[in-house]
Amino acid sequence: MSDPEEISVGQREEGRGKKNPVRLPSALCPHPYSRNVVLACITTATFTDLVAYSVAVPILPDYATRFNASPTMIGLLFASFGLTLLVLSIPMGALSDRLGRKGPMIFGLALLAGATLAFAYATSLPMLFVARLLQGAADGMTWIVGFALIADLYGPAERGRAMGLAMAGSSLGIIIGPVLGGWLYEIGGIRLPFLFVAALAVADLIVFALVAPRTHGSGTSAPMRQVLMHRPIAICALVVIAGGGTIAMLEPVIPLVFRTRLGLGPGAIGTLFGIAAVASTAMHPIYGRLSDRFGGRRLMMIGLVASALLLPLLSAATDFRSAVFAMVPMWMVFSMIVTPSLAYMAEAASAAGFESYGVVYGVYNMAWAVGLMVSPALGGFLLERIGFEALTITWGVFLLVIGLILARLR
Repeated sequence: MSDPEEISVGQREEGRGKKNPVRLPSALCPHPYSRNVVLACITTATFTDLVAYSVAVPILPDYATRFNASPTMIGLLFASFGLTLLVLSIPMGALSDRLGRKGPMIFGLALLAGATLAFAYATSLPMLFVARLLQGAADGMTWIVGFALIADLYGPAERGRAMGLAMAGSSLGIIIGPVLGGWLYEIGGIRLPFLFVAALAVADLIVFALVAPRTHGSGTSAPMRQVLMHRPIAICALVVIAGGGTIAMLEPVIPLVFRTRLGLGPGAIGTLFGIAAVASTAMHPIYGRLSDRFGGRRLMMIGLVASALLLPLLSAATDFRSAVFAMVPMWMVFSMIVTPSLAYMAEAASAAGFESYGVVYGVYNMAWAVGLMVSPALGGFLLERIGFEALTITWGVFLLVIGLILARLR
């Protein structure tokens, strides 16, 4: 990074010599370590977002009592997060392509802090819905802009490693959030967990504003229709829907099945998910490096096939120990879909000549939101109709079909 004036960041379009339109002044990133500082800031921002997403889990009973909310209403409250994420992902990505990355990321962190404060001081159920909708918008902004900036800063030979590290750090938020929320609630009541997370978001905002380079947007972005019609990007989005949807399907189904079949209580089930999440988090950097070496497409395909084969093993669990041995490999394989797909999105966009990583990761986030919104309800419906064993086999066949489609892609 030693051009005298302005330099393009990330990958130059292979074989074309074009520059990415999001450009960084070289004085602000004179050394690779500067990129690593920005990567750490992005990771902290997405970590905070996941903490904000999950910190309310142990506080749900209190909300239900305070506002006389039914379980269905609480479920709709949490589902509303995915609504704004789905609707606003691509527009937010396009905005960051036009304006640059720094301003939208700062705005996203400010919105996250405001949404979390709204949770802390909500006096009615409609206020909680507004807070959750704003939280979904903030999630879209921080993740889309953050990973678009990583794609800008890191070339194809190191992009998977950078995204793997970001995913590993971010995923800790899902593990820490519920624990943090429960303990802070015990110490200081219902507001303290949200006040803590809001303060963390403000701290992230200040640090990012100080250390992140000032980027210049292109003033334009690739049309959404053109991006979606590019076959590798569309198939990668399908993989994201399948992979993210599988995780979202299992999260409500496994507690129901393991409680009735194995007699596991909430504590044991929470421990199961915690162990699986730690194993998954540890694999993100490894899969990131493998993506740089072998390509994201190949790892995604392996991850889909391995997930399809491992899914039926969940129905063979007979006690806590066998449940651990079934869940841990499953969650480790999920990481083989997530991290390589993040790297492959940028790879496919560069190969197609798209220079708008914001729109591309907007498509990625939109696909993830579709999986989150559709799969839990579908999984519950199939569980009632055909049972857990048939559900895992049927879902596994679906993953194999997606893997076959990906394998045929050239």
